[in-house]
Amino acid sequence: MAKIRTRFAPSPTGRMHVGNLRTALYAYLIAKHEGGDFVLRIEDTDQAREMEGAVDIIKRTLELTGLKVDEGPDDGGDFGPYVQSERVKEGIYLKYAKELIDKGEAYYCFCTPERLQGLKTVVDGSGKEISIYDKHCLHLSKEEIQRNLDSGMPYCIRQNNPTTGKTVFHDDIYGDISVDNSELDDMILIKSDGFPTYNFANVVDDHLMGITHVVRGNEYLSSSPKYNRLYEAFGWKVPEYIHCPLITDEDHKKLSKRSGHSSFEDLLEQGFEAEAVVNFIALLGWSPDDNNEIKSLDELIQEFDYKKISKSPAVFDFQKLKWMNGEYIHKMDFEAFFVKAESYIKEAVGGKAMDYRKIAASMQGRIEIYPDILDLAAFFGTLPEYDTALYRHKKMKTDEASSLKVLREILPVLEETDDYSNDGLYSAIKAFIEKMGYKNGYCLWPLRTAVSGLPASPGGATEIMEIIGKEESLSRIRKGIEKLSEIDLMS
Repeated sequence: MAKIRTRFAPSPTGRMHVGNLRTALYAYLIAKHEGGDFVLRIEDTDQAREMEGAVDIIKRTLELTGLKVDEGPDDGGDFGPYVQSERVKEGIYLKYAKELIDKGEAYYCFCTPERLQGLKTVVDGSGKEISIYDKHCLHLSKEEIQRNLDSGMPYCIRQNNPTTGKTVFHDDIYGDISVDNSELDDMILIKSDGFPTYNFANVVDDHLMGITHVVRGNEYLSSSPKYNRLYEAFGWKVPEYIHCPLITDEDHKKLSKRSGHSSFEDLLEQGFEAEAVVNFIALLGWSPDDNNEIKSLDELIQEFDYKKISKSPAVFDFQKLKWMNGEYIHKMDFEAFFVKAESYIKEAVGGKAMDYRKIAASMQGRIEIYPDILDLAAFFGTLPEYDTALYRHKKMKTDEASSLKVLREILPVLEETDDYSNDGLYSAIKAFIEKMGYKNGYCLWPLRTAVSGLPASPGGATEIMEIIGKEESLSRIRKGIEKLSEIDLMS
């Protein structure tokens, strides 16, 4: 059996859409599951859409996601160049297009834009209106063709598709698909600027680079019959086709840039871990046999079976991605977590000097994405406004009156305490509780409420007080006494 070779062939047109990243991931997993090669090819034949820096984005995305390239523009290999514009300069595509002309499988087209605008239009499977070429230039004589070429008349080269019969092709996900040849337009192979179209270049390059399995989105299903006819015209072996299902948003509409999380870089900027994104995207169309959805890249390589990719559209469940990201953050090495969390903590507390590491430790098990820190840690910097009803707790048997009593009694103890470490505070408070004969919660609930101003907080009273320090702790307790005293005076 030939060694499996897959490729990722993106166009450098901007940030990498999650659909493209899934294509890259599935191609990578298919190759690595069988010990094969994963090839990167840059398809930059549409020069008008190319964006500066987009190639660097592609390379950086693959590096951050751990999809190691075996062959590509920067990785060597025996099938280069791996950038299509460089292959154009070598005349690769024009050579094969002319071979098709010689076989009668393609022809020169000299039609002007004005003539093409008047052609019949139809609506394709995606709802897009397209024009159907009428084979006008197929019937030009050799002499007329040569005169046009000699005079420098602009031309393109079109595929000569049959208009009767059927073309049948096989996809490993969708099975055998039959298409009436009357639906096959004579697509352009070489454009008037000398560059090949995507549809032609990817067939030529996949063959010359020995690609055995072609992974792409199912929007290319309608073009596959034309690809097959090119393979057959050249006498080349057709690769395995794996067309992946559409990715939709929660409203079952195609995932678009308007969603705010359609690209890999969008997700990184929103506080997601690259490893979590990879894990999540692997599940957009495929499910592991076990019930464990948290998978490392190595585990995905071992378990991935492309024959089990679903035909149904995959829903990009943003809340599930957040949950999954939280699972990764909770298990991170603390030092790695702190590096990423520190800037969010500093912003949350307004730049106040305090122990950011201790705040980070209180955050790590509670957040799903890093920006969650901005809300969760804000109380360390500034005590929020709160309702005195927070002091009520049925289980702790506390209310406003009992809380006022406890805070007034414990304030002098905390004023005299110099050790504001967590252990030092706990010892002082425990001694107070034992002396007064109180239950722990009866004392600690009012104290935690006073220093946090929250119904629930990351950390208990002593942990919070250690972080905000003695002066701020006492200030907040006095404020709590003041708020409760106002209620007491009114009652």
